[in-house]
Amino acid sequence: MSGRGRLALCAFAATLMAAASMLPLVEPAGWILQAAFLLAVQSGMGALVRRAPVPRALVVAAQALVTLVLLTVVFARQQAMAGLLPGPEAVQRLSHLLASGAEDVGRYAAPAPVTDGIRLMLIGGVLLVGLVVDALAVTFRSAAPAGLPLLALYSVAAGLSGGGADWLWFLLAAGGYLLLLLAEGRDRLSQWGRVFSGAASRSPGGPALGTALAGSRPTAPVRTGRRIGALALGVALVVPAALPALEGGMLFGTGAGSSGKGGGGTISAVNPLVSLQDNLNQSENRQVMSYRTNSGAPQDFYLRILALDQFNGSEWRPSTRRLKDVPKRLPAPEGLGPDVAVTEITSNISASRSYQQTYLPLPYPATEVGIDGRWRYEPEGRTLVGDRGETTRGAQYRVSSLVVEPTAEQLASAGPAPAGLRREYTRVPGSLPKVVEETANRVTQGAANDYERAVKLQTYFASDGGFSYNTSVNSGTGSAAITRFLKEKQGFCVHFSFTMAAMARTLGIPARVAVGFTPGTGQPDGSVSVGLRDAHAWPELYFEGVGWTRFEPTPTRGTTPPYTQQNVPTGDTDMPALPEKGASAAPSTAPSVPDSCPAQMRKQGECGSSAAAGVKPPTDSGTPTGTVIGVVLLAVVLLALPLLPLLWRLRARRRRLGLSAGRTPVRGRTAAPPAGQGTTGSDRGRGIEPDPPGYATARTLAAWQEITDTAWDHGIEPDDSRTPRKAADRVVRLGRLGPDAADAVHRVAGAVEQVLYAPEPRVSTGLAEDVATVRAGLRASAGRFARIRAVVAPRSAVRVVWAAADRWAAFTGRCTALWGRDRWAGWLRRPSRQQG
Repeated sequence: MSGRGRLALCAFAATLMAAASMLPLVEPAGWILQAAFLLAVQSGMGALVRRAPVPRALVVAAQALVTLVLLTVVFARQQAMAGLLPGPEAVQRLSHLLASGAEDVGRYAAPAPVTDGIRLMLIGGVLLVGLVVDALAVTFRSAAPAGLPLLALYSVAAGLSGGGADWLWFLLAAGGYLLLLLAEGRDRLSQWGRVFSGAASRSPGGPALGTALAGSRPTAPVRTGRRIGALALGVALVVPAALPALEGGMLFGTGAGSSGKGGGGTISAVNPLVSLQDNLNQSENRQVMSYRTNSGAPQDFYLRILALDQFNGSEWRPSTRRLKDVPKRLPAPEGLGPDVAVTEITSNISASRSYQQTYLPLPYPATEVGIDGRWRYEPEGRTLVGDRGETTRGAQYRVSSLVVEPTAEQLASAGPAPAGLRREYTRVPGSLPKVVEETANRVTQGAANDYERAVKLQTYFASDGGFSYNTSVNSGTGSAAITRFLKEKQGFCVHFSFTMAAMARTLGIPARVAVGFTPGTGQPDGSVSVGLRDAHAWPELYFEGVGWTRFEPTPTRGTTPPYTQQNVPTGDTDMPALPEKGASAAPSTAPSVPDSCPAQMRKQGECGSSAAAGVKPPTDSGTPTGTVIGVVLLAVVLLALPLLPLLWRLRARRRRLGLSAGRTPVRGRTAAPPAGQGTTGSDRGRGIEPDPPGYATARTLAAWQEITDTAWDHGIEPDDSRTPRKAADRVVRLGRLGPDAADAVHRVAGAVEQVLYAPEPRVSTGLAEDVATVRAGLRASAGRFARIRAVVAPRSAVRVVWAAADRWAAFTGRCTALWGRDRWAGWLRRPSRQQG
């Protein structure tokens, strides 16, 4: 098989091996056989066109055209012209399938069913990556960049699986890429005939000079490539697992947010809003969880999954925040003051095995959670997130939570929110239409405080505004969807909650949107069943002294909070209305505050415990000292790694210059005198020995190697095929050296010829000074960037890798000679019984 044929076959294999990482995402896996067949046809077309002397771009265009025809035949044959050619109807059909596939990806959790849309996305993506890999590696003969599309294919699989892609799939994809690199290296080397490169050819000055300096046996480039590949795989596997901030790396899961393997879910962690609408439209209200609680008001028992607190104009989404270990007792809810009545309740919750979600549904605010498995705590949203593939599938857990019962007066008299919280949760995008703020101001006209404004907004959506509940409308959540909702006045919980939250933000009220479940339906055995159609979204508004407070603007859904049903206070603080009997009149278990406490200290919470009853301070003592020290040491090592070439180069230069100047001891002796001076009797009496045999040669070759490496660092690669004299001319010409530096290069080159080839070599002096002169000349003629790179990232530092490879080859050779199969066979061979 020709070199291009091997490359094409390896490109096909590498793409298919990387595509195998998509297998855990869908069921069944028969799509990959279809993708392999179409990929083979695509590769065959490229091999066929490359046999003709045509431009490379034409080869890629022919493969792209064949790919489009193949996708048309498989997915849009009925709409194609003559059942083969892609026409306008076929293109429209493919576009429709892609759109439905994107919705299916957000709807289903892995493993998802292979719908037509998902199948088109899978096969089309594999063919697209295969086209790019074949073009780079085979058509343009550059296999190294082909690793990027292969990595992209694996990254998509890891991302859609929540970062929990099996490490075996990564090894398979990486093996395909290494196979492609080895095929390209073999193809390149085959064009030059037999390979003789090794340690001798690496040293400047030709074979004789290399033998004098190294003397180790050659190492095959293919063997070196395998070692580099194995080292790269080892680094990719070990380094991410060793860094705490990476939560295990791409290979072993991303920590929080990872999704495990198993059946499909109801609300996907990737896009809960798309699945929420689908769940509301289910014909069967399939149970996803059940619970028992001792709450006195089960109609207000909402199960909260997560909070969406970022609005960028196109969507609401949760912020990316750091996670902590789950404390034994969760900290006090943010903003909850001691004057608000609270009651702590306990609930036992069981999730069905069909419900697979990364976030744990909890009543808000939870104070203590008892659950098995790997879970992390997100303090801002007070949510628990599955770590390393942990999900809610079949989970059973016990939760203690607070029933917060503020009065209308407490909400109306709430002070301003902290500046940081207010700034974050009142941010609206510049693309938000003016009609949103104008409607908010019109609806809340005449309100005396933020509480009255919030109640007016809730009443406007729930009853007075003429809105109707409809789950069949488009589920968009961006600025355009909000505008359309205000105009058409039809939508479901997503539209009501997002629009009210956006309006509250325009009024300066901190707001976010919670996604979860309404209380569910009571059962005869005393438990409560939560089904698919109980999925819900509602706004949460922040009031200082109460904290994040639930509102319910969606008509016919959930329950209206009691604190929004009381008579709205007039705002007159002289004669405040007394709280009515009801939920707010329940006895508070919060510690009482002395009446003698000043108002300012009372407001700052310094008159007693400001935590709600049963809520203890955080028990998290912070990051352990050992972890901090380990992270600091790891950071120091990572920062020092880029400096290793610089440090090695400085050490090599100092050693070589010391040897050239005669200052380096040899074989335990004191420093030898400068060359040519010899020794006298008095010198021997002082312990100075004469030059050892070969010492003059070693000094000269060290000076020449330093000049060669200095030129290499400045961009002049060594040429081992030239004699020292020709190599000196090349350094002078390419380095644009002045007269002094040029004379110094030629003097050292002449000294090298003397010690290597002259019958009676003359000992040269001043080698170290000549090396310094050449280095100064190269720096003077180079640009600023070249000078900086020569110091910080010297090219000649690659000799460290070469030396390590040579030592490893020598070590393995000695091991093979010492413990080879022949020797073992001799030990294990049964002795012969014949004698004589």
